[in-house]
Amino acid sequence: MNPQHGEAAAAFRCRVRAFLDRELPRGWSGIGAIADRCEADAFVDSWRATMAAHGFLGVSWPRKYGGAGLSKLEQVVLVEELARSGVPSMGPNDTFGIKMLGGTLLRWGTERQKHELMPRILNGADRWCQGFSEPGSGSDLASLTTKAVPDGDRWVINGQKLWTSRAREANRMFLLARTDPSASKHQGITFLLLDMHQPGVEVRPIRAMSGDSEFNEVFLSDATTSRDAVVGEVNGGWAVASTLLGLERGEEAAINPILFRAELDRLVALAKDTGRADEPVVRDRLADLYSRCEVMRFVGLRILTGVLTTGSLGPEASISKLYWSEYHQRATELALDILGADALVSAGRGPLKAFRADDPGAPNTTGSWLGTWYNAVAGTIYAGTSEVQRNILGEVVLGLPREPRRS
Repeated sequence: MNPQHGEAAAAFRCRVRAFLDRELPRGWSGIGAIADRCEADAFVDSWRATMAAHGFLGVSWPRKYGGAGLSKLEQVVLVEELARSGVPSMGPNDTFGIKMLGGTLLRWGTERQKHELMPRILNGADRWCQGFSEPGSGSDLASLTTKAVPDGDRWVINGQKLWTSRAREANRMFLLARTDPSASKHQGITFLLLDMHQPGVEVRPIRAMSGDSEFNEVFLSDATTSRDAVVGEVNGGWAVASTLLGLERGEEAAINPILFRAELDRLVALAKDTGRADEPVVRDRLADLYSRCEVMRFVGLRILTGVLTTGSLGPEASISKLYWSEYHQRATELALDILGADALVSAGRGPLKAFRADDPGAPNTTGSWLGTWYNAVAGTIYAGTSEVQRNILGEVVLGLPREPRRS
């Protein structure tokens, strides 16, 4: 259950720590400590460029596709050290480009796609977003209605995508579209790649209750892409999407326990600073969160052991997603209970991202905790709802009968 790091991983850890000591500003305490939002965003962009210049993006990708050719264990070591130092491991759109599309291309892409697309992901030439969810197709993704019709040497695409994170910053989109309306809903779907900068693509921001507009809706009106911009087989996109969703849900097993434990330490400090740490109910809830955070750490180690052994993620990714998202709601609800009436007024910068914990080094401001609570409320919905995760675990892991499907 505990991955063996070995000499090679230890040497790589020393290399990463030397890089961090050399490149981070003196007195660095984490990106959360940068109070100005614009300054923090600028740091993320510059740090991403620094990572790319030193070969610390896509480290487990083969060298022939622009990666460093290292092992998944060394990738885990890198993420651990970056998290402990309070710096991001990727840029804003890299969850979609590096983590999701890159891993999917390694499994399903052609050699031409790998050689052309993967280096452009790493050097930042292409910023990707994900076109999966639709107004009537979220948890039941296979019911999507966006259509792609062949027209000579291209596909013509019409439909609408919803909750498209970072779409305004992206210049490319990977999406699912229905290419055979007569096939069963899981069989007639194709995984396509699309240029966002064309007349048939309109992006409209969605303003969240936090005030941010990271999410967007995307309207596709006779948008086009080439006939060979298909990952996997035509009408075989569901298998490709399943690979990608596994990468989305499971690879954070290394980083989540570190970030959530740092957040818990900050929550304990908040209880002490407000004089509420000695209240029996608060102490009981803090102890409960500590226990759950430790369970999360061991679940993460088990998942990592499996990944490092088999090289792939299975349904255990759903365990991780289900566990941390429900844990995080408990943690942030306690933070607001401790703040009490002060939580009614947001003061200070909120999180840079619309998911999981606030940035390492963030101060105990109401703005930080309110923004993190907003993220936690949505955590049981995005990247697959808790209900979807329980269905996966019940049907795939426990072998229970499938949930009845609507006719």
